[in-house]
Amino acid sequence: MSSAISMHTVNMEDPTVSVVIPAYNEAQNIGEIVSRIRNRYPDFEVIVEDDGSTDGTAQIAASAGATVYRHPYNIGNGAAVKTGIRKAGGETLVLMDGDGQHDPEDIAALLRFLPEYDMAVGARSIRDQASLQRAIGNMAYNRFASYVANFSIKDLTSGFRAVKTAVARQFIHLLPNTYSYPTTLTLGVLRSGLSIKYVHIKIHNRSNGSSNISLVQDGVRFFMIIIRICTLFSPLRVFLPVSFLMFALGLVRYIHSYVTQGRFTNMSALLFVTSVVIFMMGLISEQITQMRFERREGRREHT
Repeated sequence: MSSAISMHTVNMEDPTVSVVIPAYNEAQNIGEIVSRIRNRYPDFEVIVEDDGSTDGTAQIAASAGATVYRHPYNIGNGAAVKTGIRKAGGETLVLMDGDGQHDPEDIAALLRFLPEYDMAVGARSIRDQASLQRAIGNMAYNRFASYVANFSIKDLTSGFRAVKTAVARQFIHLLPNTYSYPTTLTLGVLRSGLSIKYVHIKIHNRSNGSSNISLVQDGVRFFMIIIRICTLFSPLRVFLPVSFLMFALGLVRYIHSYVTQGRFTNMSALLFVTSVVIFMMGLISEQITQMRFERREGRREHT
């Protein structure tokens, strides 16, 4: 479990909005970001979660007027966000990166859609992506996640969003410690029947080098998280296509073996049986998911 210590506290009672900024070695950017937020939104609580930085990020953020918590070592971007969510005192959270890409002026554009929506997400255009490969990869993830959630997802991995604090805390136990926390939060909100609004934003170039996200390693992680969240909230969206594929392969194999050999082969039988087994597993998983949601809704109503 991550540990954190408070370095500076802004004098603020019951803030309505808490801005949570995860930061790791962002001494070049964090001071300006915090200062701009404090000047533009003086009533907001600004929390900087220093994820084990070694360059004075925490001290600069505190001097600029943020409430700073520190991890004793680098745990991960998602872990820093989770700590910030736990510490936040506002009814609404604004999550943004500490690398200078997100413009504090856009916070108001996101908050404009709350509380009508449960979460508002800053969506980047293709031209705002770091590279062509990253743009193509994000488009693929957006398409796949849109199928999973049955909702048109404009930017699955955007780290700039405003969300109701109660909603974010519902899914805090699902969020990973890595950069892929926006993926989990987005799919969790959508598959729970909550609402999302995408708002177009402009992205500024990084002033401290390239992104720390690996296209291959984190890409595979994003894909596995989408599958995990899908099986957690809507299992049939995964099991049914796989079952259909196995059945189709079995049918093709049977037709081929019947035409060429005049018989029904063991491979065809195996594919058909596998199709049925996967389908039944999907049904069972769907029932388990439904019971889990009913128990959670029951506890919420009781509370």
